[in-house]
Amino acid sequence: MDTPDPSAACRPSAINQLQAQDRAGHNWYRFVLSFPPHLVRDYLKRFGITSDQQVLDPFCGTGTTLVECKKLGIPSVGVEANAMAHFASQVKLDWTLNPDQLRRQAHEVAERTQTLLASDRGELRRLEPDRQQLLLKNSISPRPLHKTLTLLEQLQQHSDHRPLPHGQLALAKALVSKIGNLHFGPEVGIGTIKADAPVVEAWLTEVGAIAQDLQDFQSQASFPPAIVHQGDARQMRQVLTPGTIDAVITSPPYPNEKDYTRTTRLESVLLGLIRDRAALKALKQGLVRSNTRNVYKLDQDDQWIASHPEIQRLAAAIEAKRIELGKTSGFERLYARVTKLYFGGMAQHLADLRPILRPGAHLAYVVGDQASFFRILIHTGELLAAIAQSLGYELVSIDLFRTRRATATRAELREEVVVLRWVGDGQRPLSEHRSLQN
Repeated sequence: MDTPDPSAACRPSAINQLQAQDRAGHNWYRFVLSFPPHLVRDYLKRFGITSDQQVLDPFCGTGTTLVECKKLGIPSVGVEANAMAHFASQVKLDWTLNPDQLRRQAHEVAERTQTLLASDRGELRRLEPDRQQLLLKNSISPRPLHKTLTLLEQLQQHSDHRPLPHGQLALAKALVSKIGNLHFGPEVGIGTIKADAPVVEAWLTEVGAIAQDLQDFQSQASFPPAIVHQGDARQMRQVLTPGTIDAVITSPPYPNEKDYTRTTRLESVLLGLIRDRAALKALKQGLVRSNTRNVYKLDQDDQWIASHPEIQRLAAAIEAKRIELGKTSGFERLYARVTKLYFGGMAQHLADLRPILRPGAHLAYVVGDQASFFRILIHTGELLAAIAQSLGYELVSIDLFRTRRATATRAELREEVVVLRWVGDGQRPLSEHRSLQN
């Protein structure tokens, strides 16, 4: 494949949308700003990846790369720290479930749930206080919450049967799209507050879509292996086998104030994947530090870029701007530090990834420019490319994927694909590049 056409990348945001022909499997549940399956296809073709090779997504999110690889007959593996996203990817890769069984048991669950709801005597089910406190205020109204908890209880009656995970994922999708009060923009917030919602009906619609996709998938030939591990992308060797990866296609977090755990908070809490603040903290500690809400006193990822002049200059400029503007909040004081922690975490990831790659492996990282920290422009792609080169990767190109508008300034920001190649020597010790330089 040729390098993506820059003029096409500059067209409106349709380039980042899920195309109608791609909805099967992908649309069971996905992040609002997930990168599109057609981008995965483009780079698989460009890299010449075949069915006897293996693709990795180390920040696999809700499984876009893995699902697309499975559709194309290419083995794949993913790593994801966010419990909800990891769960979603696992379910989206399970195409062996009998769709008729899923439909039948879903209707049984729906009938039992509706019977229980019809016999309500006015007292609404509630979450335990520890779990309730984790939710964004008003993210779901009391009556829809009561219905959802009743439905979840009935789903648990099928805990010994395989349809349960698919039913749970269908509910997660319905929660964020039809049941809850969430609004998704640059960050998740509260939209129109609904006093009630058709919980069971919305869930059945999503189950029906999954069942239809399963039916279509099973009419095809066999599919290759696809595995997703729950783990930290900075510690790849803990979950992956050395010398097994031929290509990487991924979109890591960007350095901004987007808290990815808030994006999935409602469904994570209701499905029981996060039950208290200790679990939430543990989840955040397993993520690359990309926002001030997951920065901790003992974090040391910034050591990886301690001698990188441009990142140090950038952090100093952010801190100087904070002082100039007289900003003193706790979060604002962390902007410079989180910038260094982010790029340090990405350096650690790229270093730990090297032994996993086969010589000649190609990598594509979808990243975007940012201006969230006092409107100081961060050229994420350029900095990531420089770090990769310091670690022995060859920079092939930085392709423009699309442009978008900054929320605060409306300035045009680039979203790019940093294309790298690993030439070999994946066994060099990690300590060799603890301090990176241009």
